[in-house]
Amino acid sequence: MNGVVLAGTASGVGKTVATLATLRALDEAGLDPQPAKAGPDFIDPSHHEAVVGKPSRSLDPWLAGEDGTVRTYHRGEGDICVVEGMMGLYDGTKVSTARVAEVLDLPVVLVVDAKAGMQSVGATALGFQQYAGEAGVDIEVAGVIAQRAHGGRHADGIREALPDGLRYLGRIPPTSDLEIPDRHLGLEMGTESPVDPEALSVAAEHVDAEAIAELAREPPAATPAPPPESGRRLAVASDAAFCFSYPSVADRFEGAIEQFSPLAGDPVPAADAVYLPGGYPELHAEVLAASSTLDDLAARAADGLSIYGECGGLMALSESLTTADGDSYDMAGVLPAAVEMRERYQALDHVELRASRDTSVAAAGTRRRGHEFHYSSATVAGDATFAFEVERGEGIDGDRDGLTEYATVGTYCHAHPSSGAFDALLSG
Repeated sequence: MNGVVLAGTASGVGKTVATLATLRALDEAGLDPQPAKAGPDFIDPSHHEAVVGKPSRSLDPWLAGEDGTVRTYHRGEGDICVVEGMMGLYDGTKVSTARVAEVLDLPVVLVVDAKAGMQSVGATALGFQQYAGEAGVDIEVAGVIAQRAHGGRHADGIREALPDGLRYLGRIPPTSDLEIPDRHLGLEMGTESPVDPEALSVAAEHVDAEAIAELAREPPAATPAPPPESGRRLAVASDAAFCFSYPSVADRFEGAIEQFSPLAGDPVPAADAVYLPGGYPELHAEVLAASSTLDDLAARAADGLSIYGECGGLMALSESLTTADGDSYDMAGVLPAAVEMRERYQALDHVELRASRDTSVAAAGTRRRGHEFHYSSATVAGDATFAFEVERGEGIDGDRDGLTEYATVGTYCHAHPSSGAFDALLSG
């Protein structure tokens, strides 16, 4: 599967809309597009999936390693993969879009905001092309999509301003119909606020799908991963409160996952372990508090079932959750913490943890890489037990992460299955 990376000059330049329009243009040109996302994001991929009906996988060498990143890419199916970048092309403390493009050896299409420029678009693109050497990455910036660009003289001026070696690949017209609402963790999910399909088709008419397909090339082959332990099953919470699960989890344990909805009051499935991913429990706290599923989780935890909660999962496993409006609700009460939503984010970065004891998700002394992004903070009991020391990131209290009780672990760290966290969870 050939691919390209759509990278922005900065956050907020319109990468997601440009990616969606490109996917639509490729589809309408008779190709079979596969979306993906550079970095650890859960939200943008939901918009990709809403447009093409396929899971969009996150590609992040910090989370998954280089081999894991290539393996994740090759899980996609189609003629051409469009990888949406994160932030600006070269931005990132540990992983950048440029680094993802380098690992996958994919050409970069630069999304430039052309709202108030023509020749300056060419200058901007040339600067980003030439900066690769300064950034220490071996990538090819091969073309430009002009975001918020009009047709006629505006589009012609941008095309003529691009130097040799940079192809004009189309434009996204300025229109409010393509805007996606946002909230505290970023854009609203694709299942909640999908882009207007008619407006997207209009935008796609101005994207040169054939030229993008000509630029695309295939990454290196993937190194096979060792097979997971067979015969064991993982129960995964999946609904509007627990929606931040990487598709790679399902890829890794294909056929061994059973989903359930705490919001619907589903009983916890009979499985060897339970995974509560992140999401928006704070938006559904009243329903969760009344859900019999939380009581079931508490009972199963006390019986010694291995349970792993990430961010939103940590919140649901705690004693209480206080929303941004100041309303407090009882949660499962498995972990000795009171969680409260804050007005600004409490952590946002790639993290690295070292296991300080044996738990259901990591052996003592092993390291776990991941990502944290949350607006909540947790006040923990004085005798609380932690699973991890924080070597990079914020964790729960700045130094530690992974509250643990029985065989349950709750952490602010989102892990990729290539980290081994889910294999460990199912091995016990």
